[in-house]
Amino acid sequence: MQAMLARVTEPVAYQAFQHFITHAPWDADRVWRRLRAVLPERHGIFILDSTTFPKHGSASVGVARQYCGALGKIANCQVAVTAALWTGVRAWGLGARLYLPEEWLTPRARAQARIPSTVQFEPKWRLALRLLRQARASGLTLTAVLADAEFGDVTAFREALHRLRLPYAVGISSRLTVFATRPRLVPPGPIPHGRPRTRWRLVRPIRPIAVHTLIAQLPRAAWRRVTWRNGTHPTRHARFVAVRVTPPHDWDRGRLAPEIWLLCEEETGRTRRRKYYFVNLPASASVRALVRLTHQRWAIEQQYRELKSELGFDHFEGRTWPGWHHHAVVTAVAHAYIQRERMRRGAAGLTFPAVRAIVQEIFTALLFAAKPRYMAWMNQAKHKLQLRI
Repeated sequence: MQAMLARVTEPVAYQAFQHFITHAPWDADRVWRRLRAVLPERHGIFILDSTTFPKHGSASVGVARQYCGALGKIANCQVAVTAALWTGVRAWGLGARLYLPEEWLTPRARAQARIPSTVQFEPKWRLALRLLRQARASGLTLTAVLADAEFGDVTAFREALHRLRLPYAVGISSRLTVFATRPRLVPPGPIPHGRPRTRWRLVRPIRPIAVHTLIAQLPRAAWRRVTWRNGTHPTRHARFVAVRVTPPHDWDRGRLAPEIWLLCEEETGRTRRRKYYFVNLPASASVRALVRLTHQRWAIEQQYRELKSELGFDHFEGRTWPGWHHHAVVTAVAHAYIQRERMRRGAAGLTFPAVRAIVQEIFTALLFAAKPRYMAWMNQAKHKLQLRI
């Protein structure tokens, strides 16, 4: 908050600004609704993700021993579910919700962190669907939903996307199972002896198969090399294979899940690591179209870099539920302002790292111009140490 206050033209006392963020009774959800209502771009891909904030202590609201993506291991951290609208050029923050482990919902913890009684435990996929409903209610046109395996592995999450008739591309774990062929069902009915059946049956007994096993059975000729590019980043390539499959849930109740694409990506390096995705696009979609949609998730990673490295999204040191959400929406408003300025100035490709690199080059050139002996020292060091400059 001190860094934020230092940029205000006519700053108030630090205590007043701290009170505004951590204790003042303004409603962060109301500001989020207003932000979504005034976004200048209204059409794009809805990207969901969870982001983590490592913490040393145990007093920050929502902190617990859980998987921390920032550290790549189980650690003491906070976890938030976030959503962004990706237009193909710019990402806009649409919402952020702090995940609360159940131990934070005791009367003592609620009083300590000022957690409202209306806030109940919700798994991350339910928080994600809440953000999705809020985005649709604000009038945004969502062309698809992207998420990683933390959400893609949840059957109820995917079922909700089908009910909303939204295309999607979600990461999944290799252990998930599918029907490799579309099954046919027989309704329950009487049998000659014993109690009548109550569950549907498969016409031809087939067993669900793990996606990694199914992919391993495919011939190498089924794979194809696909190249793609994320924004202005260098072109990337990998091998892909795609097959139509049916997730096996609820078939015994007579409800077959919709047929979708199973997409597998195999890296071309030495490790040849594989990634798996469920993609809900028409059966006529090409492998290239599946890959193009799946790899749009890079946009939220770029947004995280700007939010965390440049705007302090992960620098909040308050301990209360309202304070965290106040901080999150203020950061999102700042990011939206910057994106709007990029649109106005025609600088869609302008990023914080690019600006920083330009400024560094300018000041380096000015330094050497003002201190010619520095260049002489650099040349001496280059010859003596055989440096590549």
